[in-house]
Amino acid sequence: MNEADWESAQQSRGNDLITLFLCGDVMTGRGIDQILSHPSGPTIHEGYMKDARRYVELAEKVNGPIPRLANPAYIWGDALDELERVAPDLRIINLETSVTRSDDYWKGKEIHYRMHPENIDSITSAKIDVCTLANNHVLDWGYAGLRETLETLRKTKIRSVGAGMNLKEAISPAVVEINGRGRVIVFAFGSPTSGVPLNWAATEKRPGVNLIKTFSDETIKLIRKGVQEVKQDGDIIAVSIHWGGNWGYHVPQEEIDFAHQLIDTAGVHIVHGHSSHHVKGFEVYHDRLILY
Repeated sequence: MNEADWESAQQSRGNDLITLFLCGDVMTGRGIDQILSHPSGPTIHEGYMKDARRYVELAEKVNGPIPRLANPAYIWGDALDELERVAPDLRIINLETSVTRSDDYWKGKEIHYRMHPENIDSITSAKIDVCTLANNHVLDWGYAGLRETLETLRKTKIRSVGAGMNLKEAISPAVVEINGRGRVIVFAFGSPTSGVPLNWAATEKRPGVNLIKTFSDETIKLIRKGVQEVKQDGDIIAVSIHWGGNWGYHVPQEEIDFAHQLIDTAGVHIVHGHSSHHVKGFEVYHDRLILY
């Protein structure tokens, strides 16, 4: 949609229009954390790299000098000006990084993303309202790392969804009132197809993520039940799902079928998919948006 079309849509809809910014994976660990004002210790536990500062050096070889102690807004580039122009009512990202000082990295996992909590202004600088956490990196630095992530977001008044210190917290949606014009309800789920370990699933006694193990009819029924428990007339229901692998454009048929069932059976209005690290397919299905 170009600028003229956008302005025309706003005028035609009037004051009832609610706009959303739906962002995929936001990874602020590794070299990004290292260039911000409060870098974490640079030690990482990867087969390819042991020092996060090396990622900055590699980027500089390709793109030229990168500032150190960078302004928190720096990492968003030109996107912030566009966000201010559009002025969405609600800004949602998948925060694919643990926000913690914890050194208790998850043993046996290949990659661990971590941002220092005092760098949270890199997220607040974009005026983010909701962070989905049902992904394959939120527990990279253990349960202590998850706890500090949740606490840091809470202190900055950013809602989190999709992970918690127990199952009840992990499955609870974010409910956002939009200036008296209606509510947006955000649910977040992680799928093993994106690399979320099965033992990261939250239970009544264990912290973790809101994990859906299969794209089955039973899963749809559970999501439908959760939607019905909170939905009121006029609510917009958004389901954010971390699914599929990285760097591929193919959309599996099971994801298409599941997205359609979320709309047809579970009563969802928007399916916000992520994990691929780039734009994949999207679809308007029965007048409802699916971002695969």
